[in-house]
Order: sequence, then structure tokens, then C-alpha cells
Amino acid sequence: MASVEFIKDLCTPALVIDLDKVKRNAEGMRERFQKLGVQLRPHMKTHKTLECADIMTGGSRRCIVVSTLAEASFYADNGYDDILYAYPLPFDKVERCAELSERLSLFHILVDNRLALQELKKRPLKQGKVWKVWMKLDCDNGRAGVPHFEPAALKLAQEVSDTAGVELTGIYAHCGNTYACQGEERIKAVAQETTAITLQFMEKLKAAGIHTPKSSIGSTPSCSHPVPDMAMLSEVHPGNYVFYDVQQSLIGSCRLEDVAVRVLTRVIGHYPHRNQLLVDCGWTALSHDGGGRLPTGYAIIEGHPELKLLSMTQEHGRVEPISGKLDFKQFPLGSLLTLMPYHACATAMMHPVYFVHSNGKIIGTWKPTRGW
Repeated sequence: MASVEFIKDLCTPALVIDLDKVKRNAEGMRERFQKLGVQLRPHMKTHKTLECADIMTGGSRRCIVVSTLAEASFYADNGYDDILYAYPLPFDKVERCAELSERLSLFHILVDNRLALQELKKRPLKQGKVWKVWMKLDCDNGRAGVPHFEPAALKLAQEVSDTAGVELTGIYAHCGNTYACQGEERIKAVAQETTAITLQFMEKLKAAGIHTPKSSIGSTPSCSHPVPDMAMLSEVHPGNYVFYDVQQSLIGSCRLEDVAVRVLTRVIGHYPHRNQLLVDCGWTALSHDGGGRLPTGYAIIEGHPELKLLSMTQEHGRVEPISGKLDFKQFPLGSLLTLMPYHACATAMMHPVYFVHSNGKIIGTWKPTRGW
């Protein structure tokens, strides 16, 4: 693309990132947990770029969470260390995990079952290193993790702790159930519950004589409105907060003005017989995440609360008014519309490059890593 000075002149569809908002969101989260005396271990899965990681870690290039080994290798290759691969250990990736563990001063993995532990035993680390293992606890989120109420949880922790060549580094919980919340009060109730369950489990470990230094919980909603008891945790691991999105504003994690990400799209067709416009943003530029559940469909069309992004195919988006007749004169062919995505993580995944701006003036491009 020829060098373009302003985002309004970019070829569309394009993902644009407001750098001032990114910095403000990152700073806010850092300050929040500095005050609580809790280590922030930001999650990289939303943006998967070096530039944004540097902003989130305050330039330390230490203490991050990733969701894929592609991310882990990308950050390790670029001078990052103390990387937690927060995903139930996949058996096809044990060797790659071993290599990262041997190469970095700190590479952590996650387990939630005994068989994973057997896989680690089969691959002792070289240079006298030990596997740094976090155990995933399911605190009623219902995804990965050992259910906190089952005796199997304590048993697995004991087993990790007793295994030669393996160290139980911490207990990890994701309060993804905050995503079903609406409003600060509900978010805080789930955050409180997850924190209490995790801290109670830490007490159980202590009573059983199992030493594990760390506890970590996180999700963007819970970390945007932390409860005082979170000060007793060692770490938190939110990620989406650096961009935020429409979903987070509906949950109550942020205000719409905190959302740092947009997709720019242009009008490519007028269809008065259907009372519709076509735009050049299909699901490949936005994703279908959110299922079109917003009153405005798949996104918020900025400055046009009367419009709805009704549906998308691979490269086309259908836009129509929520009610009444569309005034086509307002939206000439080639004119620009700005979409605020429902889910920033899913939308960012669709783009090979992000255009970074301040007040509409482009100041750089970020290239995310991709794959698994």
C-alpha cells in the first residue's frame, strides 16, 4: 500500500487502532493492580503483536500469558521471557514446550489432568531444569480445569508437587463466566466468587503440606472492576482490556469511548429496492462473533445509530436502517463508515496488519503473529 498519512485515506476494509486509547487502557490496568500489590501478567491473545506487548508490559518484556505456541515462540524470539502458555498441555506440543522451557529462564505450562503429567515425566528437561507447571482450576466457568469442588483437584496438585522434574508453580483460574454479566455489581460478584474459591484452594494446599507459591485469576471484566480480596492473589491475567470492544461495554467493563479498535469500510453499492447499502466489510474483516445480536447487528456503525449491519458474506456486508427509509444521499458510493466491533479478539484475528493512529493520523503499522 502506498504510504498514506490519514486513516480516512486507507484502502478498506482496514483495522485501525487508536494508540492513545491503547496506552490509556494499559496504564489504567497497570495502576489498578499496582495499587492492589498484585502482579499483572497481561494476556497477548487479543493483539499478538510486539508493539502492543511492549505497551502492556511497560517495556519490561517479562511476565506475559499466551494462548498458542506460535505466540510463545514469537515473543521468545523477540527477547521476551517469563511466558505462561495458558492452555491445557496438548500432547502433540510437548517437545516444543520442552524446547522453550530449556531455552528461556521461565516458561510455564498448564495442566488439568494426570495424563499430561505422565507426558512431562516422559520428557525430562535438559540442563537440570524442571517443568514449571500451573494447575488449571475450574471455578464454575465450565471450560478447562479441574472442578474446584472435586477431590481430584487436590489430588492432582499433590501429584504434580510429588513428581520429580516438575514444580507446581501456581494455581490458575479463568473467570470467563463474567462474560455473562451485565453491570459492575454482577461482575464483582463473580470476581469475588472466583477469588474466594481460588484462595480457599490455596489454603487447602497449605493444609495438605503442598507448597505452591502463586495464584492467578483473570478476565477483562473482573480485572476492570477488581474486588478488594483480589489483593490476596499473586497475579491476574486479563488481555482484551488493551483494545476493549462493544461486548465489554455491554458487560460493563468499559465505556464505549474506551474502545480502541475500529474497522473502516466503504459503501460499494446502493440497492433502493431492498432499502439496503452494501459495504466492503464481510466476515473476513470483522468475524461473525456476537451472532448479530446487537440492536445494530454485527457492529456499531459509529455516528449512525439508525443503521444496522444486518448480515455479512465473505467480502460483503449488508447495511439497512433499523426503521424507515434509507437516505442514500447521505452515503454516496465510496464513502467511509466506521465499525466498532462486537469482539476485538475475533476481529483482530481477521487482519494481517493493524494501522495505528493518533487522532486519525497514521503513526505506524503492527503485524500480529498467526497460527498455532
